[in-house]
Amino acid sequence: MNPDQTPSQLADELAAAIAHSIQAHSHFAITPRHAIRYWDGRTPYAIHPIWCAMTLLSETGLPDDIRHDGYLTLLWHDILEDSTLGLPADCPPRVRRLVEEMTFDGLDDEMVRLWERSDTAKLLKLYDKVSQFFDGTWLADARWNRLLEHTLRLQAFVESTYGELNIVRIARAVCRPRGAGEAR
Repeated sequence: MNPDQTPSQLADELAAAIAHSIQAHSHFAITPRHAIRYWDGRTPYAIHPIWCAMTLLSETGLPDDIRHDGYLTLLWHDILEDSTLGLPADCPPRVRRLVEEMTFDGLDDEMVRLWERSDTAKLLKLYDKVSQFFDGTWLADARWNRLLEHTLRLQAFVESTYGELNIVRIARAVCRPRGAGEAR
């Protein structure tokens, strides 16, 4: 993490960053559907970026600078797409750039343009994509399997670039094809 921060300063930064994510997705969502997770129509959307960020923070195999910039990026990665709040005024420039690198006009755009982005953006996208397999029960089989193909490509890239991280292990466990006859 940032070597200039004490653990209590990091905890304060973390709390403020989480609060901003919750605020953006709960009170400044572009549409009501951007404020909730689709699977039940009630769970606050902010669980998704929070899960991504906390999973990355638990990644002991990554350098501190990637963990620090990465957790902030993951907390705020959908704000530009899904809310009108915007990033915090004190958002570090590196984090702003990564959020912008993670912002796309939908999955089709992402599947093409992500590969032109930085290795760090691809790493962070794996957390984003894997999270969707936890509550993506509402996805049609064809969409699920397209997301799966993209995620497995990201998984292979991340493993070859960063090694066998926890997110790679999680991806192996949850990213499975789904057929038309399988229960959702």
